[in-house]
Amino acid sequence: MSSFYQNKLIRIEVEESEIPWLKIFTQHPYKEMSEVEPQTKQQIWALLDLIEIEMLNYFKPDKINIASFANYLPQVHWHIMARYKNDSYFPEPMWGEKQREAELVLPPMDSFLKQLTMRINKA
Repeated sequence: MSSFYQNKLIRIEVEESEIPWLKIFTQHPYKEMSEVEPQTKQQIWALLDLIEIEMLNYFKPDKINIASFANYLPQVHWHIMARYKNDSYFPEPMWGEKQREAELVLPPMDSFLKQLTMRINKA
């Protein structure tokens, strides 16, 4: 995992995966979303929306998955994943049972991250 964007409230990391997969973390180690102060919550909701739209436009997935479990790492964070009917796990979650061997051909993640960073900075 590598962080490609952060500010005083949140950071966004890339999860190494066959699919486009980002994670938004709170900078403060909140355990539950109900503990998060309003400004950070607003930023998380805005980023979830922006990232979903950007992933849909850039990667053209069949579905976007957004999840927050935080069972292994008890800190508020959200997963945003671009899913494809022919990815290795679809329709299961990415941490579920593998369904097939997949070889997806997708646009470059680096270009997406640059574009996304510009959009975040404009928001």
